[in-house]
Amino acid sequence: MDQVNNINPTGPTTGETPAPVPASGPPPANPQHPAKKPSRSGGCLPWAIGLAVLLAIFAIWKFPSFKAQAELGSAYAARVGCSCRYVQGRSLESCQSDFEPGMEMVSLSEDPATRTVTGSVPLLASRSARYAGASGCLLRPDN
Repeated sequence: MDQVNNINPTGPTTGETPAPVPASGPPPANPQHPAKKPSRSGGCLPWAIGLAVLLAIFAIWKFPSFKAQAELGSAYAARVGCSCRYVQGRSLESCQSDFEPGMEMVSLSEDPATRTVTGSVPLLASRSARYAGASGCLLRPDN
C-alpha cells in the first residue's frame, strides 16, 4: 500500500503559496538581547598589548643609560649655566643658548640668595653648581 501523508499539498495546483523554508544559518536574533557588533579593534588589541610590553622591556633595559646621560647633562648644564650667569653676568635665558645640541630637555633654574644654578632633566636627574668667587663655579656633591 502507498504511504499516506496527512499534510495537504500546497503549490501552483492548489493556488496556495508554500510556507517559507527557514534558511540554514544562525538562529534569528532575540529582540531582548541584540547581537553585539564586531569590534574594529578586536584584532589590534593583542598587537597593541604586545607592543606595550616590548616598549616597557626596552625602557627598563635602557633606563640606566638614560639616567646616566641625564645626570651628565644636568651637571654640565648647571656648571655652564652658573659660569655664564655669575662669572660672565649674563641672564639665565641667554645661558641656555650655550648648550650643546641635544640638550633641549635640560632646564635651568637659579637661587640668587645662594648663587646656585640647578640643571635638571624632568623625572630623571638634577644637579646644582654654586658660585665660589675666585674659584668659579663648583658642582655640589650629589644633591
